[in-house]
Amino acid sequence: MSSSVRQGFLVPAIAFIVLAGVGAPAHAIGASLPSVASADEPDVVNTEPPAEPEEPDLGDPGPDPEPDPIETGKPPVDTPQAPYCGPTQRIYTPSTKGATYHKGVGPTNSNYNGTSQTARSTFTSEVTGEVGVSVTAGLSTSVDVMITKIEAKYEVNLSAKITAKLGNTIAVNTPPKKSTHAKYGVYRLKNTGTSYIIYSNCQVTPKKTITSYIPARVGWYLWES
Repeated sequence: MSSSVRQGFLVPAIAFIVLAGVGAPAHAIGASLPSVASADEPDVVNTEPPAEPEEPDLGDPGPDPEPDPIETGKPPVDTPQAPYCGPTQRIYTPSTKGATYHKGVGPTNSNYNGTSQTARSTFTSEVTGEVGVSVTAGLSTSVDVMITKIEAKYEVNLSAKITAKLGNTIAVNTPPKKSTHAKYGVYRLKNTGTSYIIYSNCQVTPKKTITSYIPARVGWYLWES
């Protein structure tokens, strides 16, 4: 397993932040904050930046496992007592559906409303970037199989990778004397499951707990300070 999260290409551009309201003009400021994890409701304005995902050892899942040799039958007739459990099976079983976390693409932007009235802040994404799956080491099957199992168990729609594109815009009210912060990116579902292999000779590898973050949809994360 490699140790870096899949990240696509970045296309720089200029974001605009507009704050309009009754009274004197508000003051726009720029900010650069860490990528953040989201609440399950991305369209609300939160009161503080959320925490990063808990597990520090997540990485790109890397290439899928090599296919197992084709196993066409039971052990030879001269070893009738040899155990046989059928073709090798690579098992993944989802067990716990977690929260949805936000993987940012591009910088965080901020806008300060210096007026005494509510004003409107508009944010535009500055880059295009691809976000993929992050997973702990030990997944015995392919990422596609893991995603299919999770989708079936929890009735959700997920993807191996999603692209957040340049030019997406969102507008939100900023209260008086407050700053609104906006981060564009991809929401990923956290899931925990178990993975192991059952070989044709009935040997079973130790079960490993697998934590994954799988892309679900593109969106903004917003908070005030």
